[in-house]
Amino acid sequence: MKIELGDWNAMRDEARAIRYTVFVEEQGVPVELEWDDFDAQCVHAIARDADGQAIATGRLLPDGHIGRMAVLAAARGTGVGSQVLGALMAHAQARGDASVVLNAQTHAAPFYARHGFNPEGEEFLEAGIAHITMRCVFAAS
Repeated sequence: MKIELGDWNAMRDEARAIRYTVFVEEQGVPVELEWDDFDAQCVHAIARDADGQAIATGRLLPDGHIGRMAVLAAARGTGVGSQVLGALMAHAQARGDASVVLNAQTHAAPFYARHGFNPEGEEFLEAGIAHITMRCVFAAS
């Protein structure tokens, strides 16, 4: 598996295809809620399988928020989500962020907890899906 980081211009087509499949088609998120003006400001990650096919994505905003983590159904359970998350976290830490934060779908909270994220605040609905804010504070170097 290979993880690539890049800007929206480089990653747009593949990231959009994965996000559309996972969020709009599978989870029923209204398409108008999936696309926002933040994409152009983010560092994006794309994971590729051995054949070079894009199978997962995520993004890191300038303020340290990680979001739009999505893995195609056929690739779930392979560890690719962990690799995408790890690449985004490493990039945030390398650029000097003290922590990263995300809004996890509640069912995915245990996944993020295994990567050092702790819940903050109360559960809330976003696009009709239960979420919880979670943060990972990086150890001081």
